[in-house]
Amino acid sequence: MLAFVKNNPTKKQMSVIKAMAFIVCLVPLARLVWLGIADNLSANPIEFIERSTGFWALFILQATLTLTPIRLLTGRAWQVQLRRKLGLFMFFYVCLHIVTYVWLDFAFDWVAITKDIAKHPRILVGFAAFVLSVALAITSTNAMMKRLGSHWKQLHQLVYLIAVLAVIHFWWLVKKDVREPLLYACILMILFSVRLYYKYQKLTKFNIRT
Repeated sequence: MLAFVKNNPTKKQMSVIKAMAFIVCLVPLARLVWLGIADNLSANPIEFIERSTGFWALFILQATLTLTPIRLLTGRAWQVQLRRKLGLFMFFYVCLHIVTYVWLDFAFDWVAITKDIAKHPRILVGFAAFVLSVALAITSTNAMMKRLGSHWKQLHQLVYLIAVLAVIHFWWLVKKDVREPLLYACILMILFSVRLYYKYQKLTKFNIRT
């Protein structure tokens, strides 16, 4: 049924794919709302929301980073059209994560938040990732892409640093059982390795020609 498995999707099929991606990305939020209505957000609902929104932000971020490696490995590039949508959904869940921490967890008590950041470096690392993601979200429009020109691509390479900081934030959060953040770290290393390999291949071919 899915013609894009063998061929690149048509414009109409791509619209359907983007709509499906939009709906799928809203599922975690719908789940949280449903669990909240059912009063089933665990014994510590604020922590549950924080961890859930943080998890999905990281998951969508890594899903976004797989799009280019897929193009490099398969030669198919249609999935790259989902990059902006996934990136904005990553930012959306990051914002929910931050709002839950600042509002629900600390009730905008900036003194307590400052003390918590000083006590837990993972918060500072996570906040740094958030600030960088704000810059990417603001410049994600076509207008900003044209305005920044060649600098746009350089700026959006910050996504790699954001991914590293996000994994570190997650790693320091779990403390003892690091199996899940270790998995994300390994996935990130594989994605980076694919990119570096093809970049090296490209540079090698260029040097041979010159």
